[in-house]
Amino acid sequence: MNFLFKEFTFLKKYHVSTISIGWFLLTFLTALSEIVRGPKAYNNYQIFKQVFFHTIQQTNLYTEYTAEYFDTNHYGIFFSILIAPFAILPDWLGCLLWCMANAAILWYAIMQLPIALKQRYIILAISVIELLTSTHNTQFNPIMAACIILPFVLVQHQKIGAATLLIAIGMFVKLYGVVALVSFLFTDKKMAFIGWMILWCIVLCCLPMLFSSPNFVLQSYHDWYTSITEKNIKNTSLGIVFGQNISVHGMLQRIFNLPNLSQLWILVPAAILNIVPLCRIQQLRNYTFQLYYVALCLITVTIFSSSAESSTYTIAVPGVAIWFVLSNMKNKWNIGLLIFTFIFTILSPTDAYPNYIQKHFFVQYALKALPCLLIWINIVIQLLSTNFTVKNTIANA
Repeated sequence: MNFLFKEFTFLKKYHVSTISIGWFLLTFLTALSEIVRGPKAYNNYQIFKQVFFHTIQQTNLYTEYTAEYFDTNHYGIFFSILIAPFAILPDWLGCLLWCMANAAILWYAIMQLPIALKQRYIILAISVIELLTSTHNTQFNPIMAACIILPFVLVQHQKIGAATLLIAIGMFVKLYGVVALVSFLFTDKKMAFIGWMILWCIVLCCLPMLFSSPNFVLQSYHDWYTSITEKNIKNTSLGIVFGQNISVHGMLQRIFNLPNLSQLWILVPAAILNIVPLCRIQQLRNYTFQLYYVALCLITVTIFSSSAESSTYTIAVPGVAIWFVLSNMKNKWNIGLLIFTFIFTILSPTDAYPNYIQKHFFVQYALKALPCLLIWINIVIQLLSTNFTVKNTIANA
């Protein structure tokens, strides 16, 4: 790894022009490569776009529309607000700007982290391939990752209103944002946090009513619950949808051929291990502890979700990267885990492997989750055993 550190030292004055510009240029080229292939190549964007138009038309958001796209929508009706500025544009332009917006928002979130500038760029470098995987699928996951990272940063700057808005957006689009509620424990302004959170939930719940109707919005929330429930049942059915449930549950279920393995056997211990570190009250206000916990949240919502796809790991990998820059980057065990993550997680859906290996090894056994699980365990151990109170300062850029 010494060559990597030498490279970062050599490029110290040019980080923005190398890593950040590369981040956006690669996203642009990846998005363009999908757009030129036609609507079938950016099917997810077609689904997203139609959420806006179906909301206006007040037609069911979660049913199949085979004439418009394949698969179905699983996002909340508030998503119609986020996608509206892109949906009204021609597809090629709307899709391109959508992908660029996702890249920009995640880039901004990472660049706001209270750590050294070099560490932020290492996080970008580790995360970029996974960003491109998400871009190939025109996914929302980069913004979802930002909705988990940024509330922590905003709370540190006492911007409670903005922090809770992002948490609410994450919750009302994909539910994953609920994990960012932990930032409530990291602020002294708890009443303000509760007040803002209630306000934003009301606003975001009602906002789609401006171009639909109250009855349709309320019905859509009920339909959303039904859609998520049905999707979870389908995803956890062994052998039905191998592209789904790329999670710890899916991995154990497929490797050991346990079709009836209940998610509770995995989710309950995982939930306990996520909560226990928060009982270390004296550590909660330490910035390093909080950053480790943000990394834990990013990984948790991915590897324990039955809805996790390959592109969902755009959320987990920044968590892996945050863990790596906070840990001893010269430690052989940490380097080994990072390399393992590249081999099994980051590169597994790419052309680095033949299609047969991708489908019949990585996807079939959900092995993309394995390195992230090992790092998740490592973070839990660190959160439970390390005394973080020695240092409690935000690094300057």
